[in-house]
Amino acid sequence: MTDTLALAQEERAELADFLATLTPEQWDAPTLCTGWNVRDLVAHVISYDVQGMSGFVRTLLLSGMSPDRANQKAVDALHELEPWGLVDLVRRYRTPEGFTARFGYRIALTDGTIHHQDIRRPLGLPRTIPPERLRTALAFAVVAPPIHAAPRIRGLRLVATDVDWTWGRGPEVTGPGEAVLMAVAGRADALDELDGPGQATLAARVVKS
Repeated sequence: MTDTLALAQEERAELADFLATLTPEQWDAPTLCTGWNVRDLVAHVISYDVQGMSGFVRTLLLSGMSPDRANQKAVDALHELEPWGLVDLVRRYRTPEGFTARFGYRIALTDGTIHHQDIRRPLGLPRTIPPERLRTALAFAVVAPPIHAAPRIRGLRLVATDVDWTWGRGPEVTGPGEAVLMAVAGRADALDELDGPGQATLAARVVKS
């Protein structure tokens, strides 16, 4: 049985170690999340742990049940923190708490893995995601409502060529598991790394989303 908590803890520890190496210029660099730089995105990754479950619900209610507005409120609440303070929070919440601990820690693992790549890709600092972490994140990403993957991947078969993972039926989309994960999450940056008869369909859907 997969120990998802351990995987989430490993991902957060690796993220914290990576963030500790960034320069001030890199902390201010844009990410694949439109409108957010690295500081904003790290604040997003850890914000709901800091708030706890009751804080998450309160923020969502105050945001009119809009996830986008709630996310921004949560980021704004940590706006004054310096990079070292954000790294400290990622380390402090190595074991996810609150909303991110839901679904057996799959939210923390999947959200953290995707956002880790949202930071690394624009900075040109790639990494190899450990296979078990990647497979677990892929399996959750295709069904997790906040990722909105369903309309992108409907009627397609996804095949990761570097880990043992497939999903769906239909024309195949093949490529490295990390690129598949990022495309499933709506990141156009990964599309050129994918191939197969279903690639053009997925690409068109990602661009529209």
